[in-house]
Amino acid sequence: MVKRRRNLIIAILTAAVLWFWMFSPWTKGWPNFWVVMMFAAVTLANLAVSFTPKAERRLSIEKPWLQLLGGIALAFALWGIFWIGDKASQWLFDFARPEVDAVYSMKTGLPVWLIGLLLLVMIGPAEEYFWRGYVQKNLSKIFGGRRAADCAFVATAALYALVHIWSFNFMLIMAALVAGLVWGLVYRLCPKALPALIVSHALWDLLVFVLLPI
Repeated sequence: MVKRRRNLIIAILTAAVLWFWMFSPWTKGWPNFWVVMMFAAVTLANLAVSFTPKAERRLSIEKPWLQLLGGIALAFALWGIFWIGDKASQWLFDFARPEVDAVYSMKTGLPVWLIGLLLLVMIGPAEEYFWRGYVQKNLSKIFGGRRAADCAFVATAALYALVHIWSFNFMLIMAALVAGLVWGLVYRLCPKALPALIVSHALWDLLVFVLLPI
């Protein structure tokens, strides 16, 4: 348990450093946001795999067609939630749309088709495997007790939002929190749905950044 806790702390601190590199005003754009994002995704996925005992590494996919369809449905549902949230936030806050536009301003430096491909096949899957498949899963084991899974769900969603704090972009931080709560809740209720969540995260990234920007 001590080794599991140590490895988890290393992984979370690594994520925090990488997100600081991506989003902080002191390092933003160096060398390129998407290059750093790709590097972060590969690094976190490798850490999650290397810190996971061999017996737990296998990602079993039960009912693959149901996982695929469920992931697609959840991605579109989450896109709908964000579309509604965007309209509501614009009505409530003057700063909402400029901050959303600031997020989309990062969509530069690489061809749009390449950004979409990276989101779909590398960044989205790696992030979901790390945050739900590694962090939330191991926090639940570390917390222990009857409420361990609930505590792990809340803590992981909070951590996922907090690593975005260096963007100083309220809308981005809230977007990460909402998405983390949705994916985390599904994982809390059904850990075997991790493949569907990987599909959902990857497709949602593609939708919101490339195919159907909000």
